[in-house]
Amino acid sequence: MNLCQSIQAAMVAGPETGADGSIGFTFCFPASDPTFTGHFPQRPVLPGIFQIEMARQAAEITAGQTLHLHTLVKAKFLRPILPEEVIHLALKCSEKNAMLQVRASFSVRGQPAGETILHLISKP
Repeated sequence: MNLCQSIQAAMVAGPETGADGSIGFTFCFPASDPTFTGHFPQRPVLPGIFQIEMARQAAEITAGQTLHLHTLVKAKFLRPILPEEVIHLALKCSEKNAMLQVRASFSVRGQPAGETILHLISKP
């Protein structure tokens, strides 16, 4: 299973529009997901790149088109995400200089887990 397939399999719900206009998604990665095998053997955590890719894939679903990463503006990982934890992703998208700017906030059990800002483009 590759990164994209793993994220797709972990998606539990979404997209759902929040009261603040954000688009919400819910993910849960099982302990059996192959990504935890080597990251890290004694204390498995979800790699940070998964949060970035989760935001990109969620933006694709929201936009209804294939999107590619142009710029990673910000990636901040605030707490480890463990196997079986339910991850909430709140996505806010806006147009900026012919790109889609995506702000993603991640939380687990109401605690901030990470945030990222991406600039995405569609390629013909």
